[in-house]
Amino acid sequence: MWQFVKPYVKSKKNDSRDAEAIAEAVTRPTMRFVPIKDVDQQDIQALHRVRERLIGERTALVHAVHGLMQEYGMVMPTGVAKFRQAVVGKLEAEKDKRTPLSQEMFWQLVAEFAALEAQLASYQEKLDTLAQTHPACQRLMTIPGIGPFTATALVAAVSDASAFQNGRQCAAWLGLVPRQHTTGGKERLLGISKRGDTSLRKLLVHGARATIRWVGSKTDRRRQWIRHLLERRGTNRTAVAVANNNARIVWALLTSHQDYQPATSYGEQTRVSAAAKGLWVSILAVL
Repeated sequence: MWQFVKPYVKSKKNDSRDAEAIAEAVTRPTMRFVPIKDVDQQDIQALHRVRERLIGERTALVHAVHGLMQEYGMVMPTGVAKFRQAVVGKLEAEKDKRTPLSQEMFWQLVAEFAALEAQLASYQEKLDTLAQTHPACQRLMTIPGIGPFTATALVAAVSDASAFQNGRQCAAWLGLVPRQHTTGGKERLLGISKRGDTSLRKLLVHGARATIRWVGSKTDRRRQWIRHLLERRGTNRTAVAVANNNARIVWALLTSHQDYQPATSYGEQTRVSAAAKGLWVSILAVL
């Protein structure tokens, strides 16, 4: 990345000095490098990129149809799901008020929307199939808040989790840690930065929001932590904190090759500890 090479550029910038700075930066022992992906990871990442492009095209098309329909006096509810449900009925109900030309135009736009939906469904089915058959994706999907899309995106992006020394480095690479401005031994943490992989960060935060919605259904230690954090910091900060925690768990599972095991509740942990203590007392009494 250019910000790592910039300190080694001498004097004014030109192509030869840029090449010299890159060669100098490569020799630094603390320099960070992009790990090489295999062909399977590139395939999964390509599927995600195409899916994101189709989602953008669908959103732009829905907005364009909304604006055109409003010019003809037809008001539609916002949102892709509501548009999908109401657009055909709305056009059928208002067909007597439109000219044949406008009617043909709107039906062509609806057909284009249906074609985009079919393409998206095809790519989503491919990603679902990959998630169900890939061992690493299966491990990641045991984490609450991580589904097939997030799991496949993480496996495609994180080619070698052992390149990170710990889970915090993985979370920082995703852009889920606060910006830091420390000077004179005085630490100052700012807001969450926009560095890192924006698409992965978006998926993790959305998954965290889904986890927060069901936080009251169970009483394990993690959900108790989320409830306490919600009371103190609010929904948005809690969502980022849960996403950060999920990123650290992802690093742990990818490096240890184990499934996610939720921690027990405080009461259950106390009962287990008491039972274990009683067992040891019995053993010592026998000895």
